[in-house]
Amino acid sequence: MSLLVIGSVAFDAIETPFGKTDKIVGGAATFASLAASYFYDKVKIVAVVGDDFPQQAIDSFAAHHIDTEGLQVKQGEKSFFWSGRYHNDMNSRDTLITELNVLADFDPIIPDNYQDCEYLMLGNLTPQVQQTVISRLHKRPKLIVMDTMNFWMDIALNDLLETIKLVDVLTINDAEARQLSGEYSLVKAARKILTMGPAYLIIKKGEHGALLFHEDKIFSAPALPLAEVFDPTGAGDTFAGGFIGYMAKAGEVTFEHMKNAIIYGSALASFCVEKFGTEKIQNLSKQEVNARIQEFINLSKFEIDLEE
Repeated sequence: MSLLVIGSVAFDAIETPFGKTDKIVGGAATFASLAASYFYDKVKIVAVVGDDFPQQAIDSFAAHHIDTEGLQVKQGEKSFFWSGRYHNDMNSRDTLITELNVLADFDPIIPDNYQDCEYLMLGNLTPQVQQTVISRLHKRPKLIVMDTMNFWMDIALNDLLETIKLVDVLTINDAEARQLSGEYSLVKAARKILTMGPAYLIIKKGEHGALLFHEDKIFSAPALPLAEVFDPTGAGDTFAGGFIGYMAKAGEVTFEHMKNAIIYGSALASFCVEKFGTEKIQNLSKQEVNARIQEFINLSKFEIDLEE
């Protein structure tokens, strides 16, 4: 049994108030698979890169026991590249460069030994590619988690709605939830989105935490207050990877497990933003992760004696 992560493996160049980078390794599948690997040891990746992608970076996946047989390397082509500049509030950013390169015609090939997939993480890609991945699995996974963004709502809404029908968990941010539903209230937005197909909805609110919705249940998870945020790039993908990694470890799809999974995903994301790119989430110890989880527990734990 395995956890399959689909998404981009790419180059980023980032500028924030804390500094800037040249090309560094990024991409949704990179962040998600690294995060998932802290909780589950059978992570497999399907993505595409050009021959400009360094072997050292591919080897770093192996160091986390991530299977890269599904990572296509296109000879004579370049990897996807994104460059952006974050504003002082670190919540908004300007895209400076987007070069699709190999991602423009990405055809996700699922190796035979990936067909034991029980957990599927659909990273942010075109809805059509996400649908293709689901259709190419011989057996439907126990849990399918899908990430998407407002860009696909703008240019491929019909395809997006068809894909949403096929998944168990949809994860989007608060602005995207409002756009997708046409509702400003996040509770009303969630109710409407849950009628579109997914059994669970996660609405990410950045520095204000995350909300989990299922039927008539709501769970609100805090975000860890951080003194400094160096780079938010990949935080959402890290969150999603930590979430599904914990769910794979738990081995059972329940609302209670998902509540814990959101805390684990949030903890990994809080590490991610403390350095540029994947630097902070490359070499975390179990002790560091557990200590960060304890911070989340302390942040939201309280006892109240209700008056008679």
